[in-house]
Amino acid sequence: MSDYFAYDQRLKIKVPQLTKSWTAYNLQTQNKILTEWETIRGSIPDRIGELEAEINNKQEALNIEEDFNRSCELNHEISELASIINDLWIWFRTTQHITNAKIHN
Repeated sequence: MSDYFAYDQRLKIKVPQLTKSWTAYNLQTQNKILTEWETIRGSIPDRIGELEAEINNKQEALNIEEDFNRSCELNHEISELASIINDLWIWFRTTQHITNAKIHN
């Protein structure tokens, strides 16, 4: 089923990579895609938890950092991790809406 998903190095999860519109896939393929996505999607909260722990560690380091340049680096790293979390939540919620709409149709 990897034909329908691509590993996103930044997010560290597979994300859907569909080459056709959703309705162009037959029902069996749609169900396979949704089943695989639900497994991937279920891992997103754990991934977010890992990133939040990294942010907390970096914030602790930032609190005691005396070097201005390193403080700037830590702030940038925290910002990037927060951006990844935001993107993961978007994937989690957007696909949930699409999945629910398809189930009810």
